[in-house]
Amino acid sequence: MDQNNRDNKDRNIDWSRFGLGSETAQRVRANTSGFVDLSNDYGAGGHQASGANELFAEEQGDVPWWKSNFFISQPVLFGTWDGVFTSCLINIFGVIVFLRSGWIVGQAGVISAVLIVLATVFIALISVLSAVGICERCRIESGGVYFVIAHVLGSRFGGSLGLLYCFGQAVGCALNVLGFGESMAELIGFGDSKIAVRVIAGAAVLLLSVINVAGVKWVIKLQFILLLILLLAGLDFMVGSFVHTDVENGFDGWLGGNLHENLWSSYKDGYSWFTVFGVFFPTITGILSGINMSGDLKAPSTNIPNGSLAAISTGTFLYLVFVVFLGATCHRDVLLTDFMIAAKVSAIRVLLLAGLYVSSMSSCLGAMYGTPRVLQSIALENVIPGISILGMGRGPNKVPLYSMAVVAIVTLTFIMIGEINTLAPIVTMPYLLTYACIDYSYFALAQTFDIQHQREQRFDRPKIHQTFSVETDDDLDRLFPERTRHKTLRGESNSGSPSSPDDNIETTPIAPKTHIHSKPKNWYSNLCNRWFSLFGAALKIIIMFLVNWVYAIACISAVFLVWLYIGTANPAVKPGLASEFRFFRWLKTVILRCMGKRVYDYEQIVVTPVHPGLDVTSSQLNEDNEDFSNRRRYHQSATVHGHMVAIDD
Repeated sequence: MDQNNRDNKDRNIDWSRFGLGSETAQRVRANTSGFVDLSNDYGAGGHQASGANELFAEEQGDVPWWKSNFFISQPVLFGTWDGVFTSCLINIFGVIVFLRSGWIVGQAGVISAVLIVLATVFIALISVLSAVGICERCRIESGGVYFVIAHVLGSRFGGSLGLLYCFGQAVGCALNVLGFGESMAELIGFGDSKIAVRVIAGAAVLLLSVINVAGVKWVIKLQFILLLILLLAGLDFMVGSFVHTDVENGFDGWLGGNLHENLWSSYKDGYSWFTVFGVFFPTITGILSGINMSGDLKAPSTNIPNGSLAAISTGTFLYLVFVVFLGATCHRDVLLTDFMIAAKVSAIRVLLLAGLYVSSMSSCLGAMYGTPRVLQSIALENVIPGISILGMGRGPNKVPLYSMAVVAIVTLTFIMIGEINTLAPIVTMPYLLTYACIDYSYFALAQTFDIQHQREQRFDRPKIHQTFSVETDDDLDRLFPERTRHKTLRGESNSGSPSSPDDNIETTPIAPKTHIHSKPKNWYSNLCNRWFSLFGAALKIIIMFLVNWVYAIACISAVFLVWLYIGTANPAVKPGLASEFRFFRWLKTVILRCMGKRVYDYEQIVVTPVHPGLDVTSSQLNEDNEDFSNRRRYHQSATVHGHMVAIDD
C-alpha cells in the first residue's frame, strides 16, 4: 500500500522544474538511491551528486559537482588541435624566444641566427618524424618518450635514458622559471638583483608544485586561452615594430639601417656559433609533448603527426619573425645587453609580458606534471633497483608525491646556482642524446622488420614443392612459428591447399601476434625514412660534442653507468622489439660490402656429418614400443626451399 502511494506521488512530480526531460525522469524514478544518472547525457559519464547527498557522494561512487568541474575526476581525451597542437606550440614558444632572441642576433648576426633557427628546427623535425614512424609501426601506450625508447630498444636503455630525460626536464623547468623571475624582477624594479630573480623563480616552483598536487582541471581547459595569449603577444610584437620607435632604448625602426649592421656575426665573451646554438636549442625541446600525452588522445596515430607538424611549422615562422624583426630594427649593443628589448618593440608592452609569463609558467607546469610520472613509471616497472619509493602515489589517481619532491629539489638547486645562459647548454645535452636515441630507435625498428619479413618470405613455397605431409607441416610449424602466420595470411590449411571457410573456422592455426607493422600509406609516411633517422642520430651526437664536449661526455658517461648498473642488478628486463638487430654486426657487413667482399647471412643448421671415404650407416638405438606407436615422430626431417627477398624502404 505504501509503495503504491509513493509511485502515485512520483508520477505527479513536475520534473521539468528540475531541468530534466522525460527520459531522464524515467531513469530517476527507476533509481532507488535518489541520484541522477547522467551518463548518457554527458560525454564524461558518471553521476552528479547535489544537495545534501554531496557529503556521501564519494562513498556511493558519485562525484560532487565542485569536484567534477574543477578537478580531474574523469578521463578526458583530446584531438589534434585541442591536444597535440596546443600543447606542442605552448611548449616550443618559450622564454628564450622572448628573452634571448635579441642576444642571439647580437652575437651571431641575422644570417647566422636564421641558420641556427633552421638547424634547430631540422634536428627536431627528424626526431618528430622518427617518433611518428614508431607510433605508426608498433603499439604505443602511455609513457611518451620513455615508453617509445623502452618499447623499441628495451627497458635497459629506456630506464637509463629515462632518468637523463627527467633530469633535462627538471633543469629545463629551472630555465623557464628563471626567465619568469627575470621579467618579474625587471617589472618591480629589481632587474639587477640576482637574488630577487632566484627568490621569485623559487616561489613560482613551489606554487606550481602545489597546483600539480591538487591536479586542477582548469589548467587543461585554459589551454586555448594560453595559446591565444601567446599568439597575440607575437602579433603585438610584429605590429609594434611598424607603428612606433624608441630611439633612447635602441629601437630605431625599419628605416634605421640596422639590418645591414646586424647582418653578420660578431661573437663576444668566448661564444661561437655552436655555443649560441646550445643556448637557443632548448626552445624547441617541447616538440615531443604531443607524444608524451599519447595516452590522452582520441587517435594517437593521426593526432600526433598532424598536430606536431602543424605546431613546428607555426613555431618556425614565429622564431624567424623575432630574429629578423629584432635584427632589422635595433642596435647591436642594445641587443647584447637588454634582454627585454622585445617588450620595448611591442605596441602593448603588457600583452607581450603576458605572453612571456604564460610561456614560462605553462612550460614549467607541463614539465613538473609529466616528469614525476615518468619517474613513477620507471620505479613501478622495477627497471632500476633502489628507486621503488618513487613509484608510491597518493589518492585514487596515484599522485607521485615522492617523485614530485625529487623534481622540485633538482629544479630549485639549479635555480640557485645557475642562470639562463649557463643552464641552456646543460638542458641541450640530455635532449640531444634522447632525441638521437629516438632516431636510432626508428632505424633499428625498420631494420628488425626487414629481418622478420625476410624470415617469413623464405616460407613462401612454390606450388611444386607443396607436398609435405600434414604431420611434417605440423612439426615445422612448431619449430618455425613464422610459417603459421604466413600460411594464415595466404589462407592455407595444414594440407598445403587453399582453405575453405569451414577450414578457417575449425583448422586454421592462430597467427602469433606481430609487434611491428609495415609502413602505412599516409601523406607523411614517406617523410619517415630510416636512413634519414640514422643521419639525424649521428648529427645530434656530433653537435653534442661541438656545443660542449665536457657536458657531452658527462651525459654519455651517466647513461652508460646507469645502463651498466641495470644490467648488473636487474638483468631480466625486457629486451625490446628491435633486439634482433645488431648495429655493429650490420656496420661490419656494410663495410665489407663496400670493400667488394661478398657477405652471406648463414643460419646454424644441424646436419649429419659426411666424411669422404668413410661409410656411415644409420641404426636405431631404441626399440619401438607398441604402447607409443600411435604417437607422432617429431624427429622427422624435411627440405625447406627458400629465397632471399630485397625489401625497399
